[in-house]
Amino acid sequence: MATVRMPQVWILLLLGGVVAASEPRADPDPNRFAAEIKAFAEWDSKNAAPAHPVLFVGSSTIRLWRTHDSFPQWPVLNRGFGGSHISDVLHFTDRVVLPYQPQVIVFYAGDNDIAAGKSAERVRADYRRFVGLVHARWPQTRILFLGIKPSRARWKLWPEMKKANDLIQELGRNDSRLLCADLSAPLLGSDGLPVPALFLADQLHLSPKGYEAWSKALAPVLEKALASAPAPRS
Repeated sequence: MATVRMPQVWILLLLGGVVAASEPRADPDPNRFAAEIKAFAEWDSKNAAPAHPVLFVGSSTIRLWRTHDSFPQWPVLNRGFGGSHISDVLHFTDRVVLPYQPQVIVFYAGDNDIAAGKSAERVRADYRRFVGLVHARWPQTRILFLGIKPSRARWKLWPEMKKANDLIQELGRNDSRLLCADLSAPLLGSDGLPVPALFLADQLHLSPKGYEAWSKALAPVLEKALASAPAPRS
């Protein structure tokens, strides 16, 4: 049988493709949020943050949420900064999370990570690092992960996003401090697709009606998280 010899250039290209596919996606520079983080610090210097708050942290889905109005029954603090990856939240955890000694953290990130090419496994690994940082300082804090939302703008990525949600949900099976809220159902219509009216014109960010649906769905889960948390200690 004749031996088929592959040109060296094709071998190099194939090997290069294998290497490229296996290389992890680089994290974006967290310092692009320097102004937002500085603004949080300036607010803290002039205002008293709630004691042991329900701390909302993550990307623009958190930043755009009028959390204080949506949950007036609880001491809420919003520390979302738009466009962030989990890696960005990790970088600023000691500035926008830990100082407040939160009783419950409501966490939303991972959406931008997968849109940038990171895998579901990478999202889970980064989230586990966040959990580790929080619990090393405040071991009794409940952390409530909001499942990455389906959107028409990123519908092709929904399978990978759902996979990330499922992987993160598994983390809480043996840890009562870790909770998950799958809020995808309120956003989907009878055709199984995201309802346009629940999103802004970009079909990525939630509209006021979308946030209303999410707030209604989240409230009982958040109440459960607060009820399970021990009384905070100063």
